Amino acid sequence: MTFIVLIILALIVIITIQIGRISDLATKIRGEEVANEQQNNRSALGLLIFLVVFLVLCIGSAWYYKDVMLGYGPLTSASEHGFLIDSMFNWTLFFTGIVFVITHIALFWFSYKYREVRGRKASFMAHDTTLEMVWTLVPAVVMAFLVVRGLVDWNKIFDAGKNGEGYIEIGATGYQFAWDIRYTGADNKLGAKDFRLIDPATNSLGLDWKDEASLDDIVLGGSDVIMLPVDTLVKMRVSSKDVLHSFYLPHFRVKMDAVPGMPTYFTFKPTKTTEEFRQELRKYPEWNEPYDPSDPESKPRWKEFNYELACAELCGKGHYSMRRIVKVVSKSEYDSWLAGQKSFYLKNIRGTENDPHKDELFPFEIENRKKELTAEFDAKANPETALAAGEDIIILKHVFYNTGSAGLRDLSKHELDNVVSLMNKYPNVKLELRGHTDNVGDDDLNMKLSQERADNVYNYLVGKGISDSRLSAKGYGETMPIGSNDTAEGRQENRRTELRIISK
Repeated sequence: MTFIVLIILALIVIITIQIGRISDLATKIRGEEVANEQQNNRSALGLLIFLVVFLVLCIGSAWYYKDVMLGYGPLTSASEHGFLIDSMFNWTLFFTGIVFVITHIALFWFSYKYREVRGRKASFMAHDTTLEMVWTLVPAVVMAFLVVRGLVDWNKIFDAGKNGEGYIEIGATGYQFAWDIRYTGADNKLGAKDFRLIDPATNSLGLDWKDEASLDDIVLGGSDVIMLPVDTLVKMRVSSKDVLHSFYLPHFRVKMDAVPGMPTYFTFKPTKTTEEFRQELRKYPEWNEPYDPSDPESKPRWKEFNYELACAELCGKGHYSMRRIVKVVSKSEYDSWLAGQKSFYLKNIRGTENDPHKDELFPFEIENRKKELTAEFDAKANPETALAAGEDIIILKHVFYNTGSAGLRDLSKHELDNVVSLMNKYPNVKLELRGHTDNVGDDDLNMKLSQERADNVYNYLVGKGISDSRLSAKGYGETMPIGSNDTAEGRQENRRTELRIISK
């Protein structure tokens, strides 16, 4: 096959050379002047034909692809400010389109009209003030209109939220080849970042855990869907960790470069949920075609539509993989989703060697744990609830001891005071306090340590007014593990203090 192609190419070259030789011979026979005139006429006519075909194809292709590439038809803006962007685009297209058509017609028409003709001489015009004024003032006026209109719309877009309107804040950090998306927690503030704190294994964003605003920040995984609430202003903070990226949301008419060392932001308000946009696409025949052309039974295209985030810079060979799905939902659905997310700090940092707050509990942790313990105690201490073996256990998650000893740390008082309140709420409940350890160290010493820890919890509760007849304390050492002692996480689970409901 390759050999045949090479032969064809060689023949084309030979034919072209021969045509050139024949043309040179014809020129000598007819005369240089006559041949040049004929060549000029053919070239000028060819340019006119090219002009017509070129303009027809440009205008025709723009019309054909307007719904796909120019934001008309079904792909209208899905954000509030997007219509301002589309309007600026339409005005720019209107003026530049006129200039485009006129200049091309003039270019090719002049090539035809002023081709070389025997006996005709070119005229020379040194200067024309009127013409100079026209082609200076007209573009200046048009440019002034476009620039002023653009500045007005730009200020409208970036003034969003400055009038006291509430907004949610989201951070987007680009790197080769993904986006880290960060949501605020209940404080609606993104915590501080410092590139010097970046650790690819534990803190890829370089979040500063000493800044309390960082502690409830939520970081999505690399393939997680980006969730946005409809009809809510979003302030998106954009940055980059390595090279130039571009945060591009085409359906919302948003594009902002992510520049290393230069944080930027923009605001926008989604106006259509993903499902609403799909229903609009459903009205168009081309969106009712199969999503997979090779499978006529596949779902129609409108059902598979999703908003998306793309990187609009060629940031490397893995550039394509920065695409992320964006889903716009109702405010209530968004709030429910956000409430189900756990902060990066609590999932990955809390209690580890990287945690600067090991020796303290935050108010939200104390309150959340109180709710959790109360709900669990209420369910298991209810006299009408039958408990099977193992269901009568409540792990005291916030009881802490000094390292290697049985001494209770001050942080334990919150959990134990909650136990006191719950035992006063259920006066008939009797508990066994159970101490456990991991398997590190001597078995007898572990048994003794677990008993001493259980005794200290017992003494604390009795000291708070709970009758000793309602309590017993027993250490089980390392005999009842609930996690693997082969891992640090498993050993941490095994070092615990429990309540066991004996009667109620």
